[in-house]
Amino acid sequence: MATYNELAERAKNCGFTNYAELDISTLEFMQEVRDMCNAEQCKNYDKSWSCPPACTSLEEMGEMVKNYITGILVQTVGIIEDSLDWEGMIAAGKHHKENFGKMKDKLSAEQKQFLAMGAGMCQICKSCTYPNEPCRFPDKMEVSMEACGLFVSKVCTDNGLQYNYGPERIAYTSCFLMLC
Repeated sequence: MATYNELAERAKNCGFTNYAELDISTLEFMQEVRDMCNAEQCKNYDKSWSCPPACTSLEEMGEMVKNYITGILVQTVGIIEDSLDWEGMIAAGKHHKENFGKMKDKLSAEQKQFLAMGAGMCQICKSCTYPNEPCRFPDKMEVSMEACGLFVSKVCTDNGLQYNYGPERIAYTSCFLMLC
C-alpha cells in the first residue's frame, strides 16, 4: 500500500505547491454542488463526458469511493495580479493540469490502483466526442471534484489543507484516492 509519505513525495516531485492526507470518510457527494454544474453557471455543462449530466452519478461515486483506503489532496497555487487576471488564472490552471498529469502517469507506471479527481473539465482530447461518440479514452478521462459533487473548500478544510491564500493567489485542488 502507498503510504501518505510516499504519496506526498510523489506530489512534491510532480510540482504541486501543497498537499495533505485525505481522509476518505470526509468525502460528501452533494447534489447542491453538482447542481452548480448547470448551463447557467458553467460553460462546460452537457458538453463533455467528464461533466454533468454525462459523468458518473453521485450515487455511483459514493459506491466507488467506499473501496478506497487512503488519499491525498494536491494543490497548485498560482500568483495573480487581481481577481480579474484571467491570464494568470489560466496559466495556474494549466500548470495544475500538468502536475496532475505527471502524478497520474507516475501512479499508473507504478501500477497503483487509484481514482483521480481533477480540477475543471477534462482536456485529454482537443475536442470531446460527447454526445455523438463514446469517450476515446475512458480510462484517462479527468472528472473534476466539483462534477463529483465535492465542495472543494470543505474537503480542504476537513483535511487540514488551506483553500484560500489571499487576493493575489489562486489555488487549484485535485485528489487521488488509493486502493493500495
